[in-house]
Amino acid sequence: MQLINNKKLSKAKVNKEFFPFFHVDNIFLDNIDTQSVIDDFPSITDGGSFHVSAVPSGKLIKQLVNELESDEIKAILETQFNVNLDEAKVATTLRGYSRKKDGKIHTDSKTKILTILLYLNKDWEESNGNLRLLKENNNLKDYIKEIPCSFGSLVAFKVTGNCWHGFKAYEGKRLSIQLNYIYPEALRTHNLRHKFSSGLKSIFKKKT
Repeated sequence: MQLINNKKLSKAKVNKEFFPFFHVDNIFLDNIDTQSVIDDFPSITDGGSFHVSAVPSGKLIKQLVNELESDEIKAILETQFNVNLDEAKVATTLRGYSRKKDGKIHTDSKTKILTILLYLNKDWEESNGNLRLLKENNNLKDYIKEIPCSFGSLVAFKVTGNCWHGFKAYEGKRLSIQLNYIYPEALRTHNLRHKFSSGLKSIFKKKT
């Protein structure tokens, strides 16, 4: 059974006014059991990103990651953003918990070509924690669009020098999958950083 409605991604309108991005309210097919997907998400109680291979996930999350990394979705992204991803490498990380210090305004690393964020939070009613795509680098109130962290909400953007984004401080459970298309020479460094970070968190957690 397929999870993602690829037609929604291919039909999403790309906003190019400040930097290229598109948002889909809910990428899932209508018959998907929301709670089953959430229950399959790994129990992450620490802040930061975890490489997908470093945390145990259920079958549905593994399938979801496989679909996000698929050639079909890659082709859609190439068309939507007018980029060639033939040589690009894909890296996927998971987040399960937001800290008060998270969400500071930033642009993504120049090693990245595209960033895709998928949120998996049921009955999300918070305003803090919602991602804001920004017009400038120092004002969270001056935003292009606010992306809710609700279940199935997906935003994809091209990494540029001005792809500013951030969110109001929020502490608590906040589930997301982040997919990045990365220049091939930078993949090893990216993966090592997240795996090393995940390993350190596990070690310190055992000691406490």
